[in-house]
Amino acid sequence: MFKKILIANRGEIACRVIETARRMGIATVAVYSDADARARHVRMADEAVRIGPAASRESYLRGDIIIQAALDTGAQAIHPGYGFLSENTDFADACAKAGIVFIGPSATAITAMGLKDRAKEIMSKAGVPIVPGYMGAKQDSATLKAEAAKVGYPVLIKAVAGGGGKGMRLVEDAKDFDEHLNACKREAAASFNNDHVMIEKYITRPRHVEVQVFGDSHGNAVYLFERDCSLQRRHQKVVEEAPAPGLSQAVREKLGDAAVKAVKALGYTNAGTIEFIMDSKTHEFFFMEMNTRLQVEHPVTEMITGLDLVEWQLRVAHGEALPLRQDQLSINGHAFEVRIYAEDPAENFLPQIGRLTALSAPFGVRMDTGVEAGDAVSIHYDPMVSKLIVHGANRTEALQKLSSALAGTVIAGLVTNQEFLGNIARHPAFIAGDVDTGFIARFNDDLLPENYGVADLHDLAIASVYILSGAMNVIQGDDIWDVADSWRMNGVLTRTLDFVNRGGHKKVSVTCAGRDFDVSVDGKSVRVSRDALNHAKIAVDGNDLTLLRDGRVIRLHLYTPGADGEGEAGEGRIIAPMPGKIIDVMVKKGASVDKDQPLLIMEAMKMQMTIRAAFAGTVEELPVIAGQQVSDGALLIAIEQKEAA
Repeated sequence: MFKKILIANRGEIACRVIETARRMGIATVAVYSDADARARHVRMADEAVRIGPAASRESYLRGDIIIQAALDTGAQAIHPGYGFLSENTDFADACAKAGIVFIGPSATAITAMGLKDRAKEIMSKAGVPIVPGYMGAKQDSATLKAEAAKVGYPVLIKAVAGGGGKGMRLVEDAKDFDEHLNACKREAAASFNNDHVMIEKYITRPRHVEVQVFGDSHGNAVYLFERDCSLQRRHQKVVEEAPAPGLSQAVREKLGDAAVKAVKALGYTNAGTIEFIMDSKTHEFFFMEMNTRLQVEHPVTEMITGLDLVEWQLRVAHGEALPLRQDQLSINGHAFEVRIYAEDPAENFLPQIGRLTALSAPFGVRMDTGVEAGDAVSIHYDPMVSKLIVHGANRTEALQKLSSALAGTVIAGLVTNQEFLGNIARHPAFIAGDVDTGFIARFNDDLLPENYGVADLHDLAIASVYILSGAMNVIQGDDIWDVADSWRMNGVLTRTLDFVNRGGHKKVSVTCAGRDFDVSVDGKSVRVSRDALNHAKIAVDGNDLTLLRDGRVIRLHLYTPGADGEGEAGEGRIIAPMPGKIIDVMVKKGASVDKDQPLLIMEAMKMQMTIRAAFAGTVEELPVIAGQQVSDGALLIAIEQKEAA
């Protein structure tokens, strides 16, 4: 076995590979950018090498520097993780030329599966069913639009070099085709330096079912069953489970057989995933693409098989045969994985940045993460905080564990999608296994109700009692007992607190009488005992408080006049919600604009967002240009509102 390997990645997957390598007695080398100098994967590894500045293109995408780091440290192999260079043919080739083992498939296999149109041709010849569509070389808009009409709407426009939801648009009507095509090509060129697209028939209410496969250099190939990844937002996976719910054994075996055909057609080695689109009613399935690497959701497969897929990767890369034959593999129970992101679902899932002040999961829950309390989520990389993975004897038990895990996980310091994920886990349709890729959009109002993240009377009462019981030092570090307002825990006295929650102020009046507190908000009252704190999960960061109650995540800020900022800009002055880059400016200074008109496009945290006018008016200020980097809070555009006639 290898004595030392280098992990050409960061964050959660780098930590995951290090854990297996450590168990196997293999030394590890981490690489890091300037932004990751003190990151968890750097702290975990036996050695660490700086590879460049924060920008990925100058660090984690610099294959030449990474290979040199492996040579300098004596690493015999490189594990690419996922993302970055994991499916880069040139990098795999360069590793081989340098005498370093690439822990993944051959460059030939990566190339074959790297372009979706070529991959479908190979799969079709191998007898794997594919979705009807157009994969031709002609890329003019007239040809593509004509082919879409032949396929029949709705259709998907997909970048042939795409992945992760990038370069993909659903078109439901011919009149919208050109707009979506241009957007898809622009995004594909920016993300993959390749704007070629293909057209696919869009299956109504489809499921996304994928099969984990492995091949070795001895001609063996197996499938490790399927995962259902249908719950997606913007074509990116949110919840994954294994096995897929509601499939018969016959369908499961057909999926596996088709996946193994694909592996053998390629002479594929190491870990891979064959992704299928499945009709949710008939369970008919078609090949979509193959990911020639380990997937983010691989832990659910590990949970139902009892295997370590990273260990399998290392053994196969070292030239060993697959540890087990197909007839030795079986499914044990059910598993779920959810991805907790630093993003605000109530604000169109806007990515967040900041420092984690608390991060913990309940005992017995698997948490794969690249950060710990005290670490920062940076603008430079994917905003995933952690993955929660649970296993049960069956789907019902596993889902109960997932709901409990989400309710008991404590994350503080920045906004996440934790409550949103909990709402999915508790939704009746999800509990029933009624899943497809439109689930989140269809049940959006249930998953993001009007009171999402909004503190109710009981939330504010518990937070107030927590503060006034002396558990939290507030107001610029002063202890609550030092405030000269005659408050005491004994006697009937009243104190007023001012909380900010979801942008609104809540005045809370608290009267103490012994061990009980009478709390009033907006004319409504409730009595709370100090004993209620024993059942509350609360995390504190300065004047900020995060409360977990009944699966909800409530973030509160104790407002102090004079200590807080001047307030937000008016609706007409649009500021950057976080650091980012201006991709396109669609108006000029002095121009008249209509309500909801697109003004500019900004990219931050790997996501493009379109800034629109809040009302009709005139562009008064426009201090930014395309290509400009902007800081958090920078003025992007100012609109003078048009007076009503």
